[in-house]
Amino acid sequence: MPTPTAALPDVLDRIDAELDNSVGRLFDFLRIQSVSTDPAYAPQCKAAAEFVAKDLASLGFDASLRPTGGHPAVVAKVNGAANGKAPHVLFYGHYDVQPVDPLALWETPPFEPRLATTADGRKIIVARGACDDKGQVMTFVEALRAFKAVTGELPLSITMLIEGEEECGSAHLFDFVKNNAAELKQDFALVCDTSMWDAKTPAITTSLRGLVYEEVRVTCADRDLHSGLFGGAAQNPLRVLSQILGAMHDKNGKVTIPGFYDGVKELPKNIKAELKKLKLTPKEFLGGVGLKIPAGEKNRMLLEQISTRPTAEINGMIGGYTGEGAKTVLPAQATAKVSFRLVGDQNPKKIQDAFRKFVRARLPKDAKVAFTNYGLAPAIQLPFDNPALVKARAALKAEWGKTAVTVGEGGSIPIVGDFKRVLGMDTIMVGFALDDDRVHSPNEKYDLTSFHKGTRSWARILAALAG
Repeated sequence: MPTPTAALPDVLDRIDAELDNSVGRLFDFLRIQSVSTDPAYAPQCKAAAEFVAKDLASLGFDASLRPTGGHPAVVAKVNGAANGKAPHVLFYGHYDVQPVDPLALWETPPFEPRLATTADGRKIIVARGACDDKGQVMTFVEALRAFKAVTGELPLSITMLIEGEEECGSAHLFDFVKNNAAELKQDFALVCDTSMWDAKTPAITTSLRGLVYEEVRVTCADRDLHSGLFGGAAQNPLRVLSQILGAMHDKNGKVTIPGFYDGVKELPKNIKAELKKLKLTPKEFLGGVGLKIPAGEKNRMLLEQISTRPTAEINGMIGGYTGEGAKTVLPAQATAKVSFRLVGDQNPKKIQDAFRKFVRARLPKDAKVAFTNYGLAPAIQLPFDNPALVKARAALKAEWGKTAVTVGEGGSIPIVGDFKRVLGMDTIMVGFALDDDRVHSPNEKYDLTSFHKGTRSWARILAALAG
């Protein structure tokens, strides 16, 4: 049998020749109404899990449905042909989809997949789940199918974990991963649920920001007070809280909480230079939401502000009278919800403690404070010199003709954190979604090029990993 690298040209030719059949299999998957958040669709979710398990079994996987306390997960395992030095990888994806509401805004029924042509001539696949995440999962599966057809075996030893509750919070996945850690722990994980930089530039997500979410409640008087009688003398918790929160940033947008930047590292010079070349402008990023000027740390690229730098944001604030008309009161309490996005080696518990100390240090004597926490999660950072990352970037460049951008995600993907904390695994996140894919919205789509070249990209990555 040829090595995966030697077989790659024939595998790519097979992917090209089988494109119509690959799209047909994806359409069969998309017809299954696997809406995870609505209990009425539980049978369809099970049907989607069964579809995945049967398909993987046809490729030689030992595949089974596993109970989770919610919708079943699919776990499948196969020993590949690669040499003993090649990694054993865990591939993660999800078969569940978002609800289709509002149904009236769909141009065609959401579970009747179709090919369409955009105004600029692109061929697209339209259906709920076309991009998120059925189409993305099937790029990986179809790459495996091509290897199986050409060589009779798969290029790597692979464990697949395809869950059914990602779109409703993955409530049962953490316990499932923890309880099956010995089976799921491999050399590293692969995830296909992210985006390209643009329609012609591939991307690998190398970092995810962590999160600290705090609620802070300041209490002054023992009841709401008449502002005409007590105003000027009584302490106002809204004023107290707004002054404290307003002090969290200096005039340059830098967070002033002592120790906040401990563990924040500068990007390597070559990575920073690559991000600078992308030339993401305020008009391009903020113009669509009616803004013009970045409000983060001055002297930082916009792309840094939204992905690789930490943040402190006030998510909500309430106190006193907020109904219709006027009511002249000094409130007894004021409450705010504050979130911190973390990067690098920032310690969530230390950030929480530092924030609470920052608030207490500024509290007047006639005020009390209480805190509630809603989340503590560290950031995830893939080392830029990770050998698998280096190989994946080279494989993507070979397919797309452009160097793959290494970017940070401003948000969090909990399962990637679980893989790191519970299984000790890094995750390579490669996806082929585009900004206009209307994910979670009516008329969700996936470019046919994303599906086709995404499949070819995974074939190249698998061959590179197999060595």
